[in-house]
Amino acid sequence: MNKLIVSAALAAAITLGAAAPANAQAVAPAKIAIVDLDRVTKECNACKAAQGQLQQQYSTFQARANQLQTSLNPEQTYLEGQLKALAGKEPDATLKTRLDNFQRSQQAAAQELQGQQAQLQRNQAYVREQLLEKLNSLYAGVMNRHGANVMVEVGQTLASSSQLDVTADLLATLNSSLTTLQTVAPPPAQGSAAPAASGPSGR
Repeated sequence: MNKLIVSAALAAAITLGAAAPANAQAVAPAKIAIVDLDRVTKECNACKAAQGQLQQQYSTFQARANQLQTSLNPEQTYLEGQLKALAGKEPDATLKTRLDNFQRSQQAAAQELQGQQAQLQRNQAYVREQLLEKLNSLYAGVMNRHGANVMVEVGQTLASSSQLDVTADLLATLNSSLTTLQTVAPPPAQGSAAPAASGPSGR
């Protein structure tokens, strides 16, 4: 947990607070549990399975992108050669038609890949959403088992004792309560933007 640097003003406020009426309810002392969410999200069984499926989706996307590029390359090379040979002259009707058709093919390929990429981003966000929802439902139980009332991600600490670490308990609880993560997101609502891609992480 970040070390607190107490300023003179804050120290004065604390001193004044000590003069509060004796019947004011005291705040319970903090009992802290530390958890490594990076480890949890990388090592949980459902997370690893989902990551493998997302990687396969990306590989399929890459293969399709390469396939489209390969199919367009010959026509692109031909048209570039024809235009270069014209040396700035106006292309004839036949060449104009081929140029128009090629541009339409390029646009169609770009639209297809953009759609697939947006779906990949939605899938990644959907996996993260499911994982975080499940983790949020588990924190309280893990804290209760360890007598803690505060849980802090290890990345937010400067130093901590290993005795405060409850990562193994959270990981085991997650593995027993979350067997699968869906890796295909539902269709987006009309007019909604695709979410930015990011992997589950606690840092």
